[in-house]
Amino acid sequence: MIYLDHSATTAVDPRVVAAMQPYWTEQYGNPSSIYGLGRRAAAALEDARSRIARVLNCQPAEVIFTSCGTESDNLALRGIGLAQAACGRRRIITTPVEHHAVLHTAAELAEHHGCQVTHVAVDRHGLVDPAAVSEAIRPDTALISVIYANNEVGAVAPIAEIAEIARQQGIPFHTDAVQAGAYLSLDVQRLGVDLLALSAHKFYGPKGVGVLYVRRGTRLFPAQTGGSQERNRRAGTENVAYAVGMAVALELAQADRATEAVRLAALRDRLIRGVRANIPEATLTGHPTRRLPGHVSLIIHGAEAQGILIALDLAGVAASSGSACASGSPTPSHVLTAMGFSPQEAMGALRLTLGRENTEADVEYVIEKLPAIVKRMRGVIG
Repeated sequence: MIYLDHSATTAVDPRVVAAMQPYWTEQYGNPSSIYGLGRRAAAALEDARSRIARVLNCQPAEVIFTSCGTESDNLALRGIGLAQAACGRRRIITTPVEHHAVLHTAAELAEHHGCQVTHVAVDRHGLVDPAAVSEAIRPDTALISVIYANNEVGAVAPIAEIAEIARQQGIPFHTDAVQAGAYLSLDVQRLGVDLLALSAHKFYGPKGVGVLYVRRGTRLFPAQTGGSQERNRRAGTENVAYAVGMAVALELAQADRATEAVRLAALRDRLIRGVRANIPEATLTGHPTRRLPGHVSLIIHGAEAQGILIALDLAGVAASSGSACASGSPTPSHVLTAMGFSPQEAMGALRLTLGRENTEADVEYVIEKLPAIVKRMRGVIG
């Protein structure tokens, strides 16, 4: 199988598995316990926190372990939204191309907690203009949330510019950086963000663990209550093995980031050229240059993505039509429609995302097989 869905998930690196193994067996203690087994688990947890903090260029106390990127986004929006609402600030500024973890949480805050949500429009490439974000700010603005790298089209937003606008206005700024973990800088000081969400399984770590960075001094209500874990910000016994695995995976990904980005960008560009040269009416979506290095997103006009994906699977290629969280949904992508594509065009979305194991031979195979598949699917629709 040729796996081209790395934006959905990645295989766990064997080095990460090795690092986690002891915490399922010999070192299985609860990190809240005071005896030796618990203290060793707590030490491993804090070591993982410190290692992640070094990558993010922040203090360990600013790192909150969660179960995934979705929970991290939920904690950020609810935590800030409810804290700010108590002070009379109830407006959330975001974009229409966010992950549903942000969009649905903002909608829930509006429906049940009296918040107002402003969606700042994006351009044809899926990017928001920082000036437009600035214009949307009102005295009651509680939070600004803009995705770092879009999961469907790979566009990389001008996060540092938007964060600077938020900082000047004294407004907390959150970014969903789930797709950025393996390929972009996560230095929160240079980015200027106040909250940043990550998920380990997007950079060769395990599914079921994430992180929310929260800048010191940021008022955050817990979305989940119970024990005093994570400094009273996220109750529940911590998953020590997965926290250790996430730390190792993030270190490895960031250590290889520069060289791997160059390699993947070359494969990406070859795949884009090959597809567009051999398939008429194949439109690249997302920004042509401000995009993730391994991310190819297209609209195949006159064909439906589901048929293409099934045919690719039969040919030994795993791909997707966009967000894994919306897989199988009969509705068109909210990201593409927000970018100005018609619902019919959006139903032809194809996402091919490259990763560590992909080679030039993989790319050439897809370039060879895809045109015939598209021609056949167009014939079915015609």
